[in-house]
Amino acid sequence: MKTLIKNATIVNHDGIIKSNIIIEGENIAEISNAIPQADAVIDASGKLVFPGLIDMHVHFRDPGQEYKDDIVSGSRAAVAGGVTTCMPMANTNPVNDNAYITSAMIAKAKECGLIDLLPIAAITKSLKGNEVTEMGDLVSAGAVAFSDDGLPVTSSSVMRAALEYSNMFGSFCISHSEDCSLCRGGVMHEGKVSAILGLRGMAREKEEISVSRDMLLAKLTGGHIHIAHVSSAYSLKIIEMAKKDGIRITCEATPHHFTFSDEEILRNAYDTNFKMSPPLREISDVKAVRDGLKSGLIDVIATDHAPHHSDEKIVEFDKAPFGIIGLQTLVPLTLRLVNEGVISLEQMSALTSYNPAKIIKATNKGKIAAGMLADIAIIDPDIEYIYDEKVNRSKSLNSPLFGKKIKGSAVKTLKNGRVVFDFAEFGI
Repeated sequence: MKTLIKNATIVNHDGIIKSNIIIEGENIAEISNAIPQADAVIDASGKLVFPGLIDMHVHFRDPGQEYKDDIVSGSRAAVAGGVTTCMPMANTNPVNDNAYITSAMIAKAKECGLIDLLPIAAITKSLKGNEVTEMGDLVSAGAVAFSDDGLPVTSSSVMRAALEYSNMFGSFCISHSEDCSLCRGGVMHEGKVSAILGLRGMAREKEEISVSRDMLLAKLTGGHIHIAHVSSAYSLKIIEMAKKDGIRITCEATPHHFTFSDEEILRNAYDTNFKMSPPLREISDVKAVRDGLKSGLIDVIATDHAPHHSDEKIVEFDKAPFGIIGLQTLVPLTLRLVNEGVISLEQMSALTSYNPAKIIKATNKGKIAAGMLADIAIIDPDIEYIYDEKVNRSKSLNSPLFGKKIKGSAVKTLKNGRVVFDFAEFGI
């Protein structure tokens, strides 16, 4: 089948051009001003055409907690957000710590047929932090990285071994950076706002200590460490120093950490949709994250899409679980950075597609060019809508943006040359 996307404003990491995209089968055949005969024609006038977004950090709760989300609903939310590749974390039930579960997750996603699902397997068996998983078997089954996300790997010896073994198999480890001995049962950032609200706080140093340790272990082993959901200004200073010294370290930031501060909890009367881990920090930290995105210090924007049932969130702030959904708000919140002059459209393309593809060594993703997979997000930066039940494709509703007007969305998403999402299906 031949598909023509005409009048496209193509946004790659290295430039923006206006041209037509000719797709044959699953791949991009040509970028050209020609208008050939095609089986399907999509007019992208007035839209931005990005390579399909790659989300390096999601939780689909499948297997084990499918009432929150599963691979099918997660995939539907992903493509509605312009995301064509997702990397789900291993803290499922049972834990994704063996080749059978990895293979089953990939098979379910293939049957659904909406996204490429690239599992992140556990670093340690059962996430207990004691014994490294069979990384070779997991890589052979399709795992692309390793993380105990949701929990830190407390033992430096175990984390050293994980970095050494993952490096042997051409993979890497993702750190949930947290020194649990400093958490003290905290539920938000430790600072002025937590004192005003009377909520137990968590010092930012709990993240910074863990980032420091894992950076040093990457230095020792030569392995690649990726810091998940960085939220602290000083963590970014550590990462910057490590990069200057040639240590193999990359990092990601989430939309909620570059959009919201801990003051939202004060303004929104203990709304548990602002409860996440790591917690929303002070305005100075938000600025540091935004500066890190602007400078290129931060490599990736990832959502940490973390669905929870409404009954679990409509409780006292202390008792609510950490996490919010984010796949369908990735585009509007990142476009807000563009509109505010923090990053360019090219940087947005790098942060959401090109850099993730480079990190996971996906040579056929991350750029709109001849020969690449036809994974494409056609984005309308000006469309405005209410993010509500009509729009939401996750099983869960735990977003601080739910029920609010937002601007910008994928209006068509193509996976392997096939339209897998059309904004018209929202009926608004």
